[in-house]
Amino acid sequence: MPWSRQQMAERLAREFQDGWIVNLGVGMPTLIADVPLGEREVIFHSENGVIGYGPVTPPGQEDLHLVNAGGQNVTLLPGAAIVHHADSFALIRGGRMDVTVMGAYEAAANGDFANWKVKGAKGGGIGGAMDLAASAKRVFLMMEHRTRDGSPRLLQRCTLPITARGVVTLVATDLGLFAPTGEGFAVRDLAPGATLDEARAATACPVSD
Repeated sequence: MPWSRQQMAERLAREFQDGWIVNLGVGMPTLIADVPLGEREVIFHSENGVIGYGPVTPPGQEDLHLVNAGGQNVTLLPGAAIVHHADSFALIRGGRMDVTVMGAYEAAANGDFANWKVKGAKGGGIGGAMDLAASAKRVFLMMEHRTRDGSPRLLQRCTLPITARGVVTLVATDLGLFAPTGEGFAVRDLAPGATLDEARAATACPVSD
C-alpha cells in the first residue's frame, strides 16, 4: 500500500537530526511541521521570515498575521522569531539550513530536480527555490512517484526546466525513500506493500536495493 502524503512527511522527518535548522517549502513539505519529533529539537524555517514555528493552528485559533511559506496559519514554539524577508534569505544564502524540503515535478539520477515550471507553461519565476537548493547543506524532495497520467517522475535526466543541478540528497514518494546515485536511484526504504519491482516499473532509470 503506498504511503499517504502524511506518511511521506513522517518518513522524511525521521532523517532529521537533533539541532537541525529545516526549511519547509510550499505544498507537501508543510505537512512535516505536524510530525511529532520526540526528544529532537528541530527549528523549522519558512522563507517568508518565520523561524521556529510548529504545527498548523487548530481551526478557530488562527493568528491571521502568522503564516508559513504556503500561507497556512501556524503556531510559534518557544524561542521563535519573526524576521524580515531579506534577513530570512541572508540565513539561507549564508548556508545556515541543514536541509531544505521541497516539492518537485521531476527528480533525476544525477541529483538534478525541477519544481518551478511545467511543460507548456508561460511566464512564472523560479523564486526562492533556487537560493535554497544552492545554499542548503541537503535537499530533500517530496513528490508523487508518477504523474496523473502514470508517467514516471524519477528520471535519468529531467525534461522540465531545472531548478538546480546535482543537489538532491533524498526523494520521498508514495512508494518509498530513494537516493540518487548518478546512474539511477538507490532504495533507502519502501512503503509497506510496495515492492522493488513495482518501484523499478514506475521509475525511468535503474533502481537498486
